[in-house]
Amino acid sequence: MFDSFDAVLLARIQFAFTVSFHFLFPAFTIGLASYLAVLNGLWLWTKEHKYLDLFRYWTKIFALAFAMGVVSGIVMSYQFGTNWSVFSDKAGPVIGAPMAYEVLSAFFLEAGFLGIMLFGRDKVGPGLHMFACSAVAVGTFFSAFWIISVNSWMQTPAGFSIDPETGQFMPENFLEIVFNPSFPYRLAHTVTAAYLTTAFIVGGVAAFHLLRYRRKAEPVGAATKTMFSMAMWMAAIVAPVQIFLGDMHGLNTLEHQPAKVMAMEGHFESHPDGAPLYLFGIPNQSEQRLDYAVGIPKLSSLILKHDLDAPLDGLDTIPVADQPPVGIVFWAFRIMVALGFGMLGVGLWSLWARWRGRLFDSPWLHRAAFAMAPSGLVAVLAGWVTTEVGRQPFTVYGLLRTSQSAAPLDAAAVGTSLIAFIVIYFAVFGAGTFYILRLMNHAPMYDEPSLKDITEGPVRAAGISPAHEDRAHHPQDTQRGE
Repeated sequence: MFDSFDAVLLARIQFAFTVSFHFLFPAFTIGLASYLAVLNGLWLWTKEHKYLDLFRYWTKIFALAFAMGVVSGIVMSYQFGTNWSVFSDKAGPVIGAPMAYEVLSAFFLEAGFLGIMLFGRDKVGPGLHMFACSAVAVGTFFSAFWIISVNSWMQTPAGFSIDPETGQFMPENFLEIVFNPSFPYRLAHTVTAAYLTTAFIVGGVAAFHLLRYRRKAEPVGAATKTMFSMAMWMAAIVAPVQIFLGDMHGLNTLEHQPAKVMAMEGHFESHPDGAPLYLFGIPNQSEQRLDYAVGIPKLSSLILKHDLDAPLDGLDTIPVADQPPVGIVFWAFRIMVALGFGMLGVGLWSLWARWRGRLFDSPWLHRAAFAMAPSGLVAVLAGWVTTEVGRQPFTVYGLLRTSQSAAPLDAAAVGTSLIAFIVIYFAVFGAGTFYILRLMNHAPMYDEPSLKDITEGPVRAAGISPAHEDRAHHPQDTQRGE
């Protein structure tokens, strides 16, 4: 069945499929863990019940997303020893330690305090419970820290030597390995993307319930208003920061991985007197040109070199064998950028509505926020595709080719496991995602049941049955929630 397929290509597809599933959950839970810590802190500080209700509401969703992220991450690690055993052998001496530190310092921190965060509010006291919430949030950040460090080293390797006998990458300077040239930019860009992803999911859920309440002509609860207000503040503040960080990251990529930027820009030819910014086009890699190009003259030089007439090299300076797949990189980059500016637009729109006192009475803003709810997830996937496909044909940029990194497996073996992954992932994670959406389908209510309430006694409504939303609002729910 798979005899006509290339085993390396199938292994790449399998890793891309599994990491795409996995990446969605940390992109959500990194931001959500911090949001929960903020909500718990606000509850302890103000004693306003809406913050406790929101904490309980999102804790249930966080627990499911966190569990699916852990399970999907374990599967990925096994592929380093199966499909990519040659890469693991050669790069293991360098990347093994940071990956181990991710488990020892980050995952243990998350797992150690997660139970207290989810179930320990009434057992350990408010101070220790707040510490547990903060520890989980810090743990998710450090998990991103170490994983991005490893990925960044593969993009911009530093602090190593190559053993002439074994061809292995040997560590020489651990700090240079961890804090490699692209690491600070990738860490800031990725973590900020996670916060934006969470903000738009939270804002989309709140917008959905604001629209529903408007259609039913029912009063809006304080928790729902607060949820939408906090999400829009995050969008308005963080979206422009993310665009700035993306620009800085792009300049760093131009310095260390110029072929990737050429593919992102669609520059097959060099431009000695200013390069255009191509908005659209169809990359034709076989003919080394961009067909049907629509661009703005010299704008790419202004963005990348801050000079309209600055020269920019094109892919005609890169051997064809060393060029990334331009079509994928070109369009993935545009999807990411378009969504980023869409997030900025919603954030600015919310500021205008807030200034006019109509943040909770702007149905078109709510529709836009609801439509943009998955935008962060799509954007992080598009960014990941841009980064990883743009690194091709190398696993360790410029030093170790992908074709030299795969294990000597038959295409049939890789293809069979790929089909198994597809079936199992869609069944297991599809069911988990469906359940998360069912929880989101019901607005947070006063005295929201906690995860502890659900697991220790008879299963209550807790965002599952229609009775959840029919419950009368507590008088406190008439607060503005801004």
